[in-house]
Amino acid sequence: MGVQGLTSFMEENGNILKDVHLRNSKLIIDGSNLFNLLYFNSRLDQSHGGDYDAFEDQVCKFFKALRDCDIDPFVIVDGGSDYTDKKFETLKERAQSRINTANDLSMGLQGSGGILPTLIKYVFKQVLISLNVPYAQCICEADQEIASLARSWNCPVLSNDSDFYIFDIQAGFLPISHFHWQRVSMQRGSSIRYIPCKQYTTTSFCRHFNINRKVLPVFASVAGNDYIKLRNMGVSLRWEEYSSMKGRFARFDGLLNWLAHFHGQEEALDSVLRLISHSNNRQKTGAVLHGLSLGIEEYHLPPSCLERFFNDGVGPGPGRLPEPLRVLPDWTLLPLMEGRLPSCMVDVMLLGRMMQGAQVEDPSLPCGNNTSRSIRQVLYGLLLGGRRADHSSQRPPVDEVEEYYREGKSLTSSMVDTILPSAAEHIQLDTLHQAPRLVQLKVFLETLGVSQSTLSGVPPHLRLPVAVTCYWLRHAHPPPELPVLQALLLGLVYGELCRQRKSQRGFMEGPVLERLRGLIQRGRRSLDLGVAHAYSQWQCCLKESLHLNQLLCFPLAEPQCAWLYKGTLVHQLVTKLRGGLTPDSLLMGGPCSGQLYRPMLGAILNSHDAAVIPLVSGPQRATPPSLTQPLDDLTAHLHILALEYDDDDGAGGGSKAKPEDDLGWTLVSVRTRHKSKDRFNRARNPEFSRKQGRIGWE
Repeated sequence: MGVQGLTSFMEENGNILKDVHLRNSKLIIDGSNLFNLLYFNSRLDQSHGGDYDAFEDQVCKFFKALRDCDIDPFVIVDGGSDYTDKKFETLKERAQSRINTANDLSMGLQGSGGILPTLIKYVFKQVLISLNVPYAQCICEADQEIASLARSWNCPVLSNDSDFYIFDIQAGFLPISHFHWQRVSMQRGSSIRYIPCKQYTTTSFCRHFNINRKVLPVFASVAGNDYIKLRNMGVSLRWEEYSSMKGRFARFDGLLNWLAHFHGQEEALDSVLRLISHSNNRQKTGAVLHGLSLGIEEYHLPPSCLERFFNDGVGPGPGRLPEPLRVLPDWTLLPLMEGRLPSCMVDVMLLGRMMQGAQVEDPSLPCGNNTSRSIRQVLYGLLLGGRRADHSSQRPPVDEVEEYYREGKSLTSSMVDTILPSAAEHIQLDTLHQAPRLVQLKVFLETLGVSQSTLSGVPPHLRLPVAVTCYWLRHAHPPPELPVLQALLLGLVYGELCRQRKSQRGFMEGPVLERLRGLIQRGRRSLDLGVAHAYSQWQCCLKESLHLNQLLCFPLAEPQCAWLYKGTLVHQLVTKLRGGLTPDSLLMGGPCSGQLYRPMLGAILNSHDAAVIPLVSGPQRATPPSLTQPLDDLTAHLHILALEYDDDDGAGGGSKAKPEDDLGWTLVSVRTRHKSKDRFNRARNPEFSRKQGRIGWE
């Protein structure tokens, strides 16, 4: 991010950074940078899909440290891509780098980079909301908005992005790598606390190298930032010749020595172009001028729209947006900034593009994102379908989106058609937020192929992940085996128990939570790529469903994502379940745990009786091929589950469910209609010899 190598160069010239004690101050935080650093620096799991609960704990500790020092944080995260698209080549390079890192992790190797879990941004946002930390998601990239707000409020910026060495921020830039929030200190003889850190200012940098601060954007662009790299354009300039240094930093030092002779941007830029022309690169001068100008422009600070957002809770007026961004409907601007709409919609609507993330998967299998494609197609249909009816628009109709994803070990792309469910045929994006709630819900459920009655037995805050699980079982390839499903549901039970323990005073931990936590602590961290691939597919489906649910104005309650998946637990559970351990033995001694697990399982079984719903693509009705495929493979894996709902009452079973006050839900017993056709596994698996009522939640 920013100028490659500049952070290391600053470390080499350590006297530029000044030791300070931060307290009693506003602090603008680069949120996208922070959640990267908190996850990776905590050495949390990357190979098994992530441990979100441990990440939440780190986020809470970080902001507690700020609160203890009377620091008021304002967190700002990136939104969509730069609407000018001048960083596209950089984005593709980063996407390929993440694929390479994921492949290294799949082979047990630790690469130079890292892989963030799929739902990390959701978890981060939800934790900040629960902590009442002011939070904003920019419409596009955040760097300029962060720097502009910091200049307006005269407060420092916390980040590790080297672009902040270039922005002229009077109160300074605090590199996260020198922000010792885990070492909160106290002033001698007082109770005043502070965080020791290092502060950078452009004043100290320019004084050290004897240059005018106006030429810093020229320095960044010529050195190579996210927008332009002269070497990639075939231009090679030997800045080392102007340096007395040796080694890898001679290029930066020489360039700064050369720029010391100029007092303004235009003078410095003209001299760079003359130097290029004299170096037999005359034919490239026009392209270089254009690229350098774009790179320099990124360090210009326009007025920030974030100040009004944080002070008054209002979004940017349409008239304040650049012309290309005015394609976004007015009603979407405030929810976008609040993080209640997915930032990917900006890329889809402006660029017709979706860049998929990378996770640890089996590289010999198709990308896990393919499983959730039909959900994204509906998202695209809702976002782009309204354009077809907008006769005043200058834009041509758009019926497909270019998706970038992994194929084998390489980044590739393909065009994907938009799709509209039949319930959404008459919905326009401009008025989507005004659509009847039942219509919004129907669109969501049709997309996932789940009926409302199927989810009635599931607690409201878990209906979305259960609906996603039904969809995943139909679309995953290869089909998940039974222990993979059981472990996933047990993981949801574990997360729910952890959530209750954290939110309820006096909550008794109980044997189930203790037993599951013991599996994590004692388990080996081996990696089964088939299991990793299956759970990567599930998380992709969950992420896209969260996006769709947001766009439809939350017809289903948004779940707390930190408690939905714990990779190190579910992978260990799969191993144990394959070895003969049963869900009942793990849930023993916790009646509320069983009454949570079995309704989720029942909902998944019920979902297979739902009719396939026709979808519409453009003006024609169409059904995605994936939704009409026979469910034989899935049924073969899940057929045995129906046995749990047949015949003899067992301990903990029966038709009457006991209300559990600590759950906070009203339990109603409903007899399941599923019957077993096969009993050959009863002798080997006692857990299947029970008859359970399906639990309804009112």
